[in-house]
Amino acid sequence: MSSQPICVSYALLSTAPPSQSEESPKDDHLEQSDPDKREQLSIRDIVDLQETGFIVRIQPPGTESFELQVSGQMLVAELHQVLMDHEITCHRTCFSLQLGGTTLDSLTELRSIQGIQDGALIKLVEDSYSVRDARLHLRHVCDLLRSLDPADAYNGVNGSSLSYLTFYTRGDKGNIRRVAEKESVDCSPPEYILPGCKDRPLTPLQPVRDDWKPLQCLRVLTMSSWNPPPGNRKMHGDLMYLNVLTMEDRELNITSSTRGFYLNQSTAFNFNPKPAVPKILCHSLVELLSQVSPAFRKNFTALQKKRVQQHPYERFAAPFQVFTWTAPHGDHALDCVRAEETHTSHMGQDKHTAGQSREWNEELQGCRELPRNSLQERLHRERSIFKTNSDFVAAATQGAVAVIDGNVMPLNPGEAPHMQMFIWNNLFFSLGFDISEHYRPLGGNTAAHAAAICDLRGAQAYASVDTEGLHTLGTAVVDYRGIRVIAQTIVPGILEKNQEQSVVYGSNDYGATVFTHPRFLELLDKTSKPLRIQRHQVLDHNNIPVELCSGIETKGILGNDGRPYILDLLRTFPPDLNFQFSETGETREEVPKECQSFGYPRRHRHSLASLRPELIEAFVQHRSSTNWKSRITPQSRVKCRSVSQELEIQSHYITVNHPLKCANSFVELQGRDMIMKACEAVGSVSDCRFDIRFNPDVCSPGVRFSSEFVEEVQRQRKMLWDAAAFLLSNQIPALRDCLDHTSVPMDGATLTSVLHQHGVNVRYLGTLLRELHTVEERGRLSHIQRISISEVFIRSAKHIFRTYLQDVEPAAFSAAVSHFLNCLLSSSSCVPDSCSDELLSRRRSRRRRSHGSRVAMLTDSVWARLTPNELWGRIRTEAGDYYHYTLDCDSVDEVIEKHGLQRISLLREIAIKTGIQLREYVFESRHRPVFGEEDVVNMFPVVKHLKPSATDATQLVQQAQVAVQQGLLKEGYELISQALTLFSSVCGVLHEDVCMCLRLLGRLSYILGEYALSHQEKAVMSSERVQGIDHPQTIQDYTYLALYCFAGGQHLTSLQLLYRARYLTLLVSGEDHPQVALLDSMLGLVLHGLMEYELSLKFLQNALNLTSKYRGATSLRHAHSHHLLATVYETKGEFRSALQHEKEAYSIYKSQVGENHDSTKESSEYLKSLTQQAVVLQKAINHIYSNTPSACIPPPKFSTPSLPAILQQLNLTCGIILIPLSAKEVADLRTEIKGKEKLQVEELENLLSKQKDCRTAHKGQLH
Repeated sequence: MSSQPICVSYALLSTAPPSQSEESPKDDHLEQSDPDKREQLSIRDIVDLQETGFIVRIQPPGTESFELQVSGQMLVAELHQVLMDHEITCHRTCFSLQLGGTTLDSLTELRSIQGIQDGALIKLVEDSYSVRDARLHLRHVCDLLRSLDPADAYNGVNGSSLSYLTFYTRGDKGNIRRVAEKESVDCSPPEYILPGCKDRPLTPLQPVRDDWKPLQCLRVLTMSSWNPPPGNRKMHGDLMYLNVLTMEDRELNITSSTRGFYLNQSTAFNFNPKPAVPKILCHSLVELLSQVSPAFRKNFTALQKKRVQQHPYERFAAPFQVFTWTAPHGDHALDCVRAEETHTSHMGQDKHTAGQSREWNEELQGCRELPRNSLQERLHRERSIFKTNSDFVAAATQGAVAVIDGNVMPLNPGEAPHMQMFIWNNLFFSLGFDISEHYRPLGGNTAAHAAAICDLRGAQAYASVDTEGLHTLGTAVVDYRGIRVIAQTIVPGILEKNQEQSVVYGSNDYGATVFTHPRFLELLDKTSKPLRIQRHQVLDHNNIPVELCSGIETKGILGNDGRPYILDLLRTFPPDLNFQFSETGETREEVPKECQSFGYPRRHRHSLASLRPELIEAFVQHRSSTNWKSRITPQSRVKCRSVSQELEIQSHYITVNHPLKCANSFVELQGRDMIMKACEAVGSVSDCRFDIRFNPDVCSPGVRFSSEFVEEVQRQRKMLWDAAAFLLSNQIPALRDCLDHTSVPMDGATLTSVLHQHGVNVRYLGTLLRELHTVEERGRLSHIQRISISEVFIRSAKHIFRTYLQDVEPAAFSAAVSHFLNCLLSSSSCVPDSCSDELLSRRRSRRRRSHGSRVAMLTDSVWARLTPNELWGRIRTEAGDYYHYTLDCDSVDEVIEKHGLQRISLLREIAIKTGIQLREYVFESRHRPVFGEEDVVNMFPVVKHLKPSATDATQLVQQAQVAVQQGLLKEGYELISQALTLFSSVCGVLHEDVCMCLRLLGRLSYILGEYALSHQEKAVMSSERVQGIDHPQTIQDYTYLALYCFAGGQHLTSLQLLYRARYLTLLVSGEDHPQVALLDSMLGLVLHGLMEYELSLKFLQNALNLTSKYRGATSLRHAHSHHLLATVYETKGEFRSALQHEKEAYSIYKSQVGENHDSTKESSEYLKSLTQQAVVLQKAINHIYSNTPSACIPPPKFSTPSLPAILQQLNLTCGIILIPLSAKEVADLRTEIKGKEKLQVEELENLLSKQKDCRTAHKGQLH
């Protein structure tokens, strides 16, 4: 851990840009194999260099030196942060580091420092304080005092988030011995975890340790009223004054000076800044307080010991803030530092740094312009981009909240509130409303709301392509209290002139005037291939053709800094013709039959509906492969075998220069002709390679094309219709993959992810549900149907909630939110409390009314008149209009009852999607509203932002996946380890892709028989911190950690982890779900190993029922469930039940895989063994009742569970098959692999020599 920089922990989502999967042709790849090898070697060298750490000695002033493990790539500034977190030096903030008497530059890497080596002594030298340093020191001390307090995680500040893994993994190793000694250990779970229980309490979601007690070091630490120091005291070095009340109830007045901290003689009413007796000057506030307060010294030491015992993954700040939807109602603590920061802030900028606010645009663009030639340069560039982007997102979120809270002055205060724009902290903020009716042709306010996300997706696409010299704005979209705020960096000079004057490329009025610019054309042309955008011409206002290489709404602006910027990227992806804002006059013949059969095209609320990039790639691959296959006849296969061997449809790249590499010119010409015909048939823009591109403007309102391009425009429209039909006929039916459980969605977020992976937009949920109704085995997909209906219901409610909140006055937010939730989910009558206004007194309301001065009741507002019936009606209408799905029920209760939905799951979904934070409650009472205003703790912003990628690390992961698929597990492990190092270097350890690498390393380690626990523990903590404590991925990570714990002998820990996973699954998706079948099988096996047979049977019986439903009664999984029950019944001595279940298992194995399969044979043998044991037992029973001498019959033997056998069954349950090989088999396997490798090398050499001969022949033909 110490080799990782402790101060940097940023997050990122690694999605390889589309261009990476379809770059060079096969021949080029072969020619470039040597450079590729050199690049791979350089990657390994860099990884080795980063992983090699060394030890330095740190010498703090006044104490003994200590050793510290560091890495060569660590910056001096990062070492500074590490020391601020270290137990010995954590109370110091204002210091510099010296090596051999030379002060180290903070931005220098340790390995580049002259004289640095293993065992080098680095001195920590105290520096003089400034006001800013003193404030930072005070803030750091307060953070240390609060380091074990989860309040920051509940409040969603400072990158804090929750993690509870150590609650279940610490201190259980001693219990294993007690189990072995057969002492009583309580393995029974709480009642709410048992199968069949309907209670879903929220308290266990955030458990509290029994031994956890807050350690209070001070009663009060606050800024003194004597601040700021007068001029004469500034001349003595006074910076500020503090008041402290110790645990001994001693009041202290402290001076913070340039030299440190000391006690002064001031009191509450008398200012005397002279040092008090005894005169103690300490450079650190903690040192001073430790000397004057024994209780502080004792508690602070204990606090720091507990803090450093935490896993580093629990302490690091997450790069992007994670919010929790539940929190206990805690007491508000006194915090002088944050109070001071709030009161002294000027528009979000501290007065001591007002002239130093960050130039966000310059920082972001400067990072993108960093060199990227070598791996080291790319790592530095990507790390800088990631860090700057995460800081930008935090600032944008803070600014958006300030804008909605009314704390920022608008640029145009005279305009209506929804039309106002803001500048805060060098960021530009606008609201997601249709300003000046700009979006009226596209759908008004609805289009303006959708345009923000479309623009963000476009910016992400261009950022992924990462074309050198082309710049996009830093962008974040923040939804807060029903209003969408768009935060962007500011193009230099754009505020000095009108946007119309700034635009040199594109159109600002939907085609009325169109501009082009050679510089933008050149840059955008480089992006057109990976983004599949066709270069095209449109007519401008003078009917002159203008060439564009993007959607017409994309604007190009040359900033005052000379950089070319592109804005308004909402038309980056092709339009979805299934959803149209207005009638476009298609004939019935133009619309494909597949679309018509599904009832498309349909009316949509705006014209910005577009196809996803995943769908575009799937459509292009499908179109290319099917067309090519259809054109290769059996005769042509024989004649042009070399063509079919060398043409790889997946790469979509065939060059005319050397299309065939064969001596026969006839075959070469025939192959070239075939390629040209295939390219023409698929709509390729080239006649020599499959390069399908889309014109984003063929359906844009106001765009005109010249008459010579009419045929091309019609061809483009037909291709868009083909893509829309492909989505309906191929991609939505492909979601039946869930039948084989390759993907098992558990909630709305994971269902959305599965849809997006198939290129299907969420607006197709209604079509998906109708498709699910037609599936023959729809019972096996009932969980998908349930989640889909829940998603339609919750998303429709979210749309209504957004407009509902916009009419709520600030003083009534908690009352309005609780009222909406009551109308949505409560069974009781929903009338808001008439006394929800805290300022309204019941006793005096009559007197106020008589005097005509009654305070206006908050419940008189529009929001308070909402009723459950009215809300349900609006949800039904919204579901029908937007998702084209009819919720055929008369109330929410009927929907929940009919489709088996769970109120707690619905509440979780609406809270996460809208940013509501709630405290604990139950759905029991039918006589009063479930939610009161005290139940609504907070509302958080929901933030969407750009996600930079680490390109080299992503490529390593892809190489590792290929290696693992080929069975090269060790090589795959090494590649994943290298990718982990690169990901951690770019974005820190709390990051989704770091979590993914740790997960893969854990699995590979387990399969290879190595220690997997360490990797998986980190994966679980990272998943909890980055994605949430109840995210489905976190649940899956808990499940695999339980498996590895059991394999490592930590059986009770494994059981507790499975209980936690089952509780979270019940909360997220309910008991009727395939994931519960997996967990219950594992729980049954672990409990069987712990000899808790009755509990084991409960879980295994429930798993059997769920497996029958979701896998089928004749599936091998169902047979396995029967077998597991049989083994438990055998251990209990209930042979009749054991025989019954094993006969079922045998019957399934025999019908599915035949009598000669190993599984069938094993089941047959086990049946014989059970029969023999049953006979022995029956003879023993008969013998007892017959009163014959006991020596004749041996007593029956009951088997005890074998832990290795249970582990083998656990592996099978999780889909892991470990095949033990003998030494001879391993040697034979190695010989076989070496033989194959030798053969592959020979084939490669032959192919290269053929290519060389073909090139020579081809050159001779040219000459």
